[in-house]
Amino acid sequence: MNIAVCVKRVPLSGGRWVLNADSTDIDTESSFLGFTLSPHEEVAAEAAVQLIEANGGTSVVMSLGVAESAEQIRDLLAVGIDRGVIVETDGGEWDPQATASALSERVAAGVPDDGGAYDLVILGTEAADTADYQVGIRMAHSLGWPVVTNVKGLTIDNGVARCERAVGSHREVYEVTLPAVITVKDGLNIPRYPSVPGRIKARKKPIETVAGVRPEPKLEKIRLDLPEVDERSATVLGTGADAVPALVDIFKQIGVI
Repeated sequence: MNIAVCVKRVPLSGGRWVLNADSTDIDTESSFLGFTLSPHEEVAAEAAVQLIEANGGTSVVMSLGVAESAEQIRDLLAVGIDRGVIVETDGGEWDPQATASALSERVAAGVPDDGGAYDLVILGTEAADTADYQVGIRMAHSLGWPVVTNVKGLTIDNGVARCERAVGSHREVYEVTLPAVITVKDGLNIPRYPSVPGRIKARKKPIETVAGVRPEPKLEKIRLDLPEVDERSATVLGTGADAVPALVDIFKQIGVI
């Protein structure tokens, strides 16, 4: 079995974001943001590792992005993925149709060096930054494969993927014949942490870089807007006993006394 896992390098959401001069992208340098993968994609990589451990085969992680995406790919190589592929861009955001087209081309090309066909493509259900979940569906359409989305239970038996989706307190079950595209949500499994031996092995695993050729965009980004931030401030009421009357007034205003 050959499995491709598609991931995206995204900014960490813990810091304060700053936009560039024309408000078309995030200024990662001014924001001092780090980068990571979404929990959905960590779960996708863990699913691929578990399936290869159970059935044998090869796992490949693919990412459309900049050369620095190798950092996130190495993290997944450290947990058991066999090799990586970076479809390198200039760092600009590609729309879902262009992203799916580039990744589908790599899947259709087969496993690097081996040339074998992929049996399964696993993605996170949605992108952690843009929150769209079109790429997996568009890849399936491009490849002519069946697709199941929002999967929280996955097993493979005799070339058939059994996929479970949570719907309220119930479960929907779909069975699709491989090859197929499956998008997963966190909760499918518990991703393992990279071990020290795993990180050492990851340094020796191959990462192939290929040039990404962006097709004519179908969508145009006009600008990004940041949500309004509730600015907080502190007021010095005074020092010592002189601050007591002001403090009493504040308590009266807020209804404490």
